[in-house]
Amino acid sequence: MRPWIRSLIILRQSKVLSLLGLAIRGHNLVSGEFQTENAVKSGHAMLVIVAEDASANTKKFFTDKSSYYGVPIYQYGTKENLGRAIGKEQRSSLAVCDAGLAQAVIKALEGEGVCQVKGGSEHGKNEGT
Repeated sequence: MRPWIRSLIILRQSKVLSLLGLAIRGHNLVSGEFQTENAVKSGHAMLVIVAEDASANTKKFFTDKSSYYGVPIYQYGTKENLGRAIGKEQRSSLAVCDAGLAQAVIKALEGEGVCQVKGGSEHGKNEGT
């Protein structure tokens, strides 16, 4: 099986990855540790997703930042799958910057049985703005 066909099958199976692809095309998602950190600190991030195979240091860093700034955080997928979903190389962290899209992703995550990482709030800090 060709590699691109395999990635298409994975995207088709996961609504979460499809929504992340939609978010990047709508310029409502940032990726990479530096951009994700800046989005959380500036209050633009409504949801943070960290890859399950990210380093323990990266997971702790984003859990602490998300907890402090009141942004929900989930661990989902691999670095390769997250990167492939948004059309980039491997990504260990993503931040969704649109509240409505973040709620759709959270609903899809919970539909797949993924639990929120302790530390972030259920709703982003800037939900009312």
